[in-house]
Amino acid sequence: MPKELERDLGLPAVIAISVGAMVGSGIFILPGLALKTAGPAVILAYLVAGILVLPAALSKAEMATAMPEAGGTYIYIERGMGPLLGTIAGVGTWFSLAFKGAFALIGGVPYLLYLFDLPIKPVALALAALLIVVNLVGAKQTGRLQIGIVVVMLLAMVWFVVSGLPSTTGRYYGGFFEKGTGGLLAATGLVFVSYAGVTKVASIAEEIEDPDRNIPLGILVSLGFTTLLYVLIVVVMVGVTPPNVLSDSAVPMINAAEATLAFPGVVAVIVAAVLALISTANAGILSSSRYPFAMARDKLAPPSLTEIHESWGTPSKAITLTGVVMLVLIAFVPIEEIAKLASAFQIVVFALVNGAVVAFREGDVGEYDPSFESPLYPWTQIAGIAGGLALIGFMGTVPLIGAVVITVGSILWYFYYARERVEREGAATDVLRRAIGQEAIERTKSTFEEIEGYEVLVAITEDTSADRERSLVRIAADIARKNDGSVTVVQFDEVPDQAPLGHASETMSASDEDFERRTAELTEEFDVPIQYGEIVSHDAERAVVNFAEDENADFLLLEREDDPLYASVFGTGVEWVTRNAPCDVLLIEERDLADIHSITVVTDRGPFDPQKIAIANALASETGSRIDLRYPVDGSATETQRETLDEYLAELEELCSVPVYRSVVESDDPTRDFVSATDPTDVLVIGTDGGRLRSNLFGRPADWIVDSVDCTAVQIQPARSERPGVFRRTIERIVF
Repeated sequence: MPKELERDLGLPAVIAISVGAMVGSGIFILPGLALKTAGPAVILAYLVAGILVLPAALSKAEMATAMPEAGGTYIYIERGMGPLLGTIAGVGTWFSLAFKGAFALIGGVPYLLYLFDLPIKPVALALAALLIVVNLVGAKQTGRLQIGIVVVMLLAMVWFVVSGLPSTTGRYYGGFFEKGTGGLLAATGLVFVSYAGVTKVASIAEEIEDPDRNIPLGILVSLGFTTLLYVLIVVVMVGVTPPNVLSDSAVPMINAAEATLAFPGVVAVIVAAVLALISTANAGILSSSRYPFAMARDKLAPPSLTEIHESWGTPSKAITLTGVVMLVLIAFVPIEEIAKLASAFQIVVFALVNGAVVAFREGDVGEYDPSFESPLYPWTQIAGIAGGLALIGFMGTVPLIGAVVITVGSILWYFYYARERVEREGAATDVLRRAIGQEAIERTKSTFEEIEGYEVLVAITEDTSADRERSLVRIAADIARKNDGSVTVVQFDEVPDQAPLGHASETMSASDEDFERRTAELTEEFDVPIQYGEIVSHDAERAVVNFAEDENADFLLLEREDDPLYASVFGTGVEWVTRNAPCDVLLIEERDLADIHSITVVTDRGPFDPQKIAIANALASETGSRIDLRYPVDGSATETQRETLDEYLAELEELCSVPVYRSVVESDDPTRDFVSATDPTDVLVIGTDGGRLRSNLFGRPADWIVDSVDCTAVQIQPARSERPGVFRRTIERIVF
């Protein structure tokens, strides 16, 4: 039986860890920098930042009561948004917490230097090593240490506020909004990370007693208390210290204490600052070490990181790895800049946390049953996402670049190591899949309802044989007849540029006379209005497109041709027509089309194009045949994915007016398996998939399938206005 983490952290420890994780560099180091950006409005910046953190705090509290597991942010985003985004959140948050812990230790040493002449890095390394040992010993000892640190620290800070408020002077608050809204928001983004620790307790939820009560209560109490404390401290700091002194100081809290307190008070502030920064680092090690632990448990990191120490009962290897990273950062890396970069990513993670709540609730996840629910859903989450992303825009380009680097590195790790090891998806994936499927159903329904009569244009050339023309007209007639439409058959003749069009149009060749004779016979054979004629031009492809546009054709039928040798370089005329036609284009590969009993429709890992279903339904209705819907899935597809796809296919079946048989083709190579799956169908309805670039580099799977099957094939290219964009098509293929 695998070992579990012991639940031995009560509400006082939860509040202490949360407050201790927040009260650190955010109040002892950042106020001076923020004052440069916002002026005295830095007071509001701390208040606004606390408000903007609230949605993520509420979201995390909700998810923590539903999933009280080690890993916190990673767990919630991984379960809600999927393993890829979970990897990004886990790796990014792990690094950002380690960065912030190292930064807090280095930032705390200047406060010690006020009393003692000590080297910064050796002291910071020694403190880091001590905290690593404490965390290895156990969470109970860590919680007790945290409570002691926080109590001493808060007593000193309350003393600072109570003694300092009477000493504030109004002149230092002058020009409160002189930096404008931009300065206020920029400062808010800078101090936002001061509150990042409020949700760190969620990462140790597996070790908290009565998590349903203690997690949300601990998070909300600590956030409210810390926000009030921050605002009051900054009010005192700004009100008692000249702006030029405060903005240029590495120890702004000491400068403010010197203006309001006697020497013992200054010493107390120094002690509080050192304890606060040590507690920040301590909470950072405690919580960040749980991220690799949780990721390893989910196969996104090496399994050795899940090992629990025999004597101490802690994830020793995860803690050691985190500690080593922190020591390396302290010794060799300029922590200040890296901490700012990691902080920007923390804002992104908070946005993902809010999104994860939406994913869980909308994804109908059966096992998601939180005992605490975030109020004002989903507006709370929307406000948190919008507010966080807005702040990033005011933080400059360097933090954005850093967040991108962490994100790209996490993505590479996922695809290199984790992708083949996990077989699950997030709740958001199914939410998005259902939304895309429903939108596809609505588009298909609109396609069925909006067209009152299918106007079908059949474009042929002088080289089109009588049998091929008859097959094209037969298919066109079946399509048009469904909605009381009509068929127009046009032979497009192309003459050299040197030949006058007037002379060419007046001359009737033998092939022209043969076309008119046989087409006239076809008008009597098929029970649908058929018009026919000839058009002479210097550019047949452009003439086809122009005529289709002038006639408001709904469908353009062309004979599918084998690509010439130069097609991969210069393309073909048919390809140009399919890209530029104002209507849906059907490329017909006719192979002994006789009686039609079954029509198979396939799709390329995405919802069916409405045009495919409409054409198949029209042909099946007029020929008394059935439709076979074939959809490909990987062998690793989840049960949720299969259920959603089955519901989607069932809704498509209800839209059709003929019998429909639906099936899922389970395969890692649907291109080949579709060939087997179509036997013994009479007509295959398929797309054209891919543009010129894809065709040149990878070939077109649809073309390969059409060339390999024995039946008549209809390749459909939707009109320009109906084709999904590259981004949308990519999303469809990923989630479907």
